[in-house]
Amino acid sequence: MELQDDEIAALGTKGFFIRDAFLGPERARAVHVEARQRAEAGSLKPAGIRRGANRTEDTAVRGDFIDWVTPAPGTALGSLWDAFVELGDALSASAYLGLGRFDLQLAHYPGGGARYVRHRDAFPGQSNRRVTAIYYANPDWRPEHGGQLRLFLDDGTLEVAPTLDRVVIFLSERLEHEVLPAYAPRLALTAWYYGRDAA
Repeated sequence: MELQDDEIAALGTKGFFIRDAFLGPERARAVHVEARQRAEAGSLKPAGIRRGANRTEDTAVRGDFIDWVTPAPGTALGSLWDAFVELGDALSASAYLGLGRFDLQLAHYPGGGARYVRHRDAFPGQSNRRVTAIYYANPDWRPEHGGQLRLFLDDGTLEVAPTLDRVVIFLSERLEHEVLPAYAPRLALTAWYYGRDAA
């Protein structure tokens, strides 16, 4: 996987870039099927906010259900994992980000206005998340379904439709973002990349 010059430039100047057709239509639909099956199986748990002893659940803040994804050779989600490995390598080689491991999380918003309010994935000065990459697995998304990703940029906001096979890559410390209320089921898989020196 190689990054385009305009993608590298956008990451440096704006803090993000968007790539469509990340996996290709066949692999993308297979990811959608596996992700939907996991969501429908009832194995996902309500997402919390904060960590450790301060963790709470508040659907007014965050209304998705989540589960962690691990490497699974021969599966569609395993194929997506491999693509995220290649993406991390490309970001390190082309954008000199020095990325190491990543965590991958499946999030399912069930509809009914479920959202995730404005937040940042990392805070400056800590050895934690450096890059966020969100992959969308929603083949039939329409504007009335909601659930757009709103990015808060230096010159305003940008709303990104969560359409199938789109990936949004941004600097975790730099961009605040939110998930607007979703009125139809919404699936996303998020990889958080850490620096090579992260534990």
